[in-house]
Amino acid sequence: MHGKFVWYELMTTDTKTAEAFYKNVVGWSARDAGMPGMDYTLFYAGEHQVGGLMTMPDGALEMKVPPAWLGYVAVDDVDATAAKVSAEGGTVHRAPEDIPNIGRFAIVTDPHGAAFALFKGAGEPPPSMEQMAAGNVGWHELMAGDLDTAFGFYSKLFGWTKDQAMDMGDMGVYQIFAHNGQPIGGMMTKPKEVPNPYWLYYFNVEALDAAIERAKSGGAQAMMEPMEVPGGAWIAQFTDPQGALFALVAPKR
Repeated sequence: MHGKFVWYELMTTDTKTAEAFYKNVVGWSARDAGMPGMDYTLFYAGEHQVGGLMTMPDGALEMKVPPAWLGYVAVDDVDATAAKVSAEGGTVHRAPEDIPNIGRFAIVTDPHGAAFALFKGAGEPPPSMEQMAAGNVGWHELMAGDLDTAFGFYSKLFGWTKDQAMDMGDMGVYQIFAHNGQPIGGMMTKPKEVPNPYWLYYFNVEALDAAIERAKSGGAQAMMEPMEVPGGAWIAQFTDPQGALFALVAPKR
């Protein structure tokens, strides 16, 4: 499991609107997590838990932290990996702590500031979905501060390996990376006009054009036109009604 993305969490300013939006666009169902003293909603694809939804913590907006999706990566030892994040030039923003009966986590950024979380679950992990199953997260993309530095960092942390690399011309190299031999995402140096590095998560839908219409009618803003990618899939990128970045991927238009 070490190095596998296992959870996705949306921190936002309007959880009710966000819940209705993603249920409609991606096809998830939602249930209250029943966590004492905390409103936390679970997103499901069928019977599989995919992610969570919560109100942004106090102080985040004052620090100009926008609504965003945060990816959780499984690790063998949260404390040891958090220490390694610091040793390799990253930053630990929330020190390792336990979620009772759930697991242990830490929130960190890479050397250029892209945020992600470390996680080790308590007990056996739930059965995993096929990567491209509808409602799952099919792709993980890093707009990096610097591709070479970022890949070295994540490779040391998670054991990710290089898969195909695509020359994107003026945009530079797009490096696909793999976990246990399975391609799970790509990373590239961010364009100069993009102010900060970030992770972007691609949610699987059955057909792209219909999902785009659902997203736009729900208040999303398109960030790029639909685009075919190697392998024949189609992608589109958006900000949701509260401003969080997300993307959709489908096997057909």
